[in-house]
Amino acid sequence: MKRRFHLRCPDCGSKIVVGPETGSVLEHRAVAREPNPRADFDSLLADLDDDRARAEERFDQELAAHQNRDRLLEEKFERARRRAEKEGDLDRRPERPWDFD
Repeated sequence: MKRRFHLRCPDCGSKIVVGPETGSVLEHRAVAREPNPRADFDSLLADLDDDRARAEERFDQELAAHQNRDRLLEEKFERARRRAEKEGDLDRRPERPWDFD
């Protein structure tokens, strides 16, 4: 298994984990921020709306990636099948460790 990349965002300081094969963000942990005691209600409500919009955008991205994943897996399978046909591995039984004794 390839190692994941652990990064720290230089802007907000959040922890980001990136997958080595796809380059997609696997995990994102925001740094806990102190609530601003002087923030008014309207700005807090606007922040909630921004968070909701970001969550919906992230959901849409993940939904598209999930739908795209089936196609990518099918392409990988087809490449492996063509390679096996080319090398003639389909007619041969797999070797078992106890056959070597």
